[in-house]
Order: sequence, then structure tokens, then C-alpha cells
Amino acid sequence: MQAQFIEPFIRATFTVLSQVVDASPERGQLTLQDGNTFTSQELTTVLGVSGHIEGVALYGMSQITALKIASQMLGENVREIDEIASSALTELANMITGNATIHLETAGFQCDITPPSMIRGSGIQVTTLCPALLVPVSTQFGKIDINVALRELRKAA
Repeated sequence: MQAQFIEPFIRATFTVLSQVVDASPERGQLTLQDGNTFTSQELTTVLGVSGHIEGVALYGMSQITALKIASQMLGENVREIDEIASSALTELANMITGNATIHLETAGFQCDITPPSMIRGSGIQVTTLCPALLVPVSTQFGKIDINVALRELRKAA
């Protein structure tokens, strides 16, 4: 995992969280994970990245944080992570990853993303193609763990 691939995800996370849910994010300490990443939170949204670079981006949060963010996104008090709340949370991850890939393309790395999927449960193993960088992000809604595991497939033009 090249460190240059994480910065667009951090920038995109801060932009999307502040614009979509009026969050005030703060970045925690970067940590390198090996190729066997485990979900660290109760809910994790996963998106694949392909093109000049390939891999995955995972966004994990507790049930409580997810309820608060979904409530903010939907403009109503969400009491459970139902289909509508799941859709809002996966769309948030989709917006972050889409925004990050725009930054990557500006840097010369053409890439596409897959539709998001949600994993429920912590400690679930997600095997990645390369080590992942974990960035904890704190907001007034709670903590979000961003795991990005990307590798370059070929030199960008």
C-alpha cells in the first residue's frame, strides 16, 4: 500500500462528512494493517477500486455512530439500521470513495469503484491484496475507521 493513495481518502472523508452531515472530523494516528484486515466496528461498508490501482476501501463504525449519522442524513430519528438507513450509510461511503477517486484521477490514476456492500459484525476477516492503512476519524457522531488497501497495477500515464 502506497501512502500516496490514502491522502485522497482522508481529504474526501473530511469533505463529504462536513458537507453531507455537517461533521467536524479529526484524524487519528495512521496504522499499517497486514493483508488480513479485520472489521473493527459493528458496521463496515466496503467498496472495491479498480483501474490503474486496485483494492478496497472499508468504512467501519459502531451501531450508535451509524444511527447518529443516518439520522443526520435522513433528517429524522433513526432507531435501527433498516434498509433505508443502510442505503444512506452505503451512499455516504460511495460519495467518499467517488470523491477520493476523483483526486486519484487528478494525480494520474484512472480508477472505477464497485457498488458498496455492508458487513455487519466486528472481527470479520477481509483479505486484501496488500496491507491496508487504517485512519481513525473522530466526529461529534462517533468514530469512523477508514481502511484503504490499494496497489498500483501499472504505471499511470
